Amino acid sequence: MKQGVLKGKFLIEAVITLVTGLHIGTSSDFTPIGAVESPFVRDHFTKVPIIPGSSLKGKLRTLLAKMRSPGYVLNKIEDDDDVICRLFGSTGKSGVVGARLQFYDVFVTPESIEKISRLDTDTYMGEVKFENSITRLTATAIPRQIERVPAGTDFAFKLVYNIENEEEIEEDFATLAAALMMLQMDYLGGHGSRGYGRVAFSGFSVRYAGLNKGLESFTEKLKATLEGSCLK
Repeated sequence: MKQGVLKGKFLIEAVITLVTGLHIGTSSDFTPIGAVESPFVRDHFTKVPIIPGSSLKGKLRTLLAKMRSPGYVLNKIEDDDDVICRLFGSTGKSGVVGARLQFYDVFVTPESIEKISRLDTDTYMGEVKFENSITRLTATAIPRQIERVPAGTDFAFKLVYNIENEEEIEEDFATLAAALMMLQMDYLGGHGSRGYGRVAFSGFSVRYAGLNKGLESFTEKLKATLEGSCLK
């Protein structure tokens, strides 16, 4: 696997606020009569909604691939450019490349848990949105129930960046910031064309961990780069 010498890590933290209701679904082989047909994914132990790290990673990578694709048709994942491959990893033709970005599952902040627990919600920390899909030929309505995390919920975002090449740090963070800005103009999860999954980032911080204390001087500049991705 192609991976440079680890020269430290940057821990990136921020708040993800839901601007509209979010639905990241979970599979269900059996739905009792009267139950929500499309529930959102929850933490197994606390039953609190989460944003899987895989969902964030996949969405950000796809947005970057669309932005940086050499042609109108989106290229195969193994043909992503060098910057995307080193940030998100690759098993392409040039060999296995280790990802510099390490994603976390993202959990609801304690403050939001307390706030939502005081509300009269349809499910535990969730709202149920009733929708209909219409069959064009017969105009028949097919009702369904979709569970969403309510707008206004805050999630504690964490992301680790592995430092392998000091000369590429600023380019990597600029690329990440562009992806985060695009995400805020796009959507996370499902049903985005209907207005679901709009998010906003705020409160960025960057901390360094490692033996080269000179790299700590990067943190404020990198923080400013990420803050530049926040939509006003």
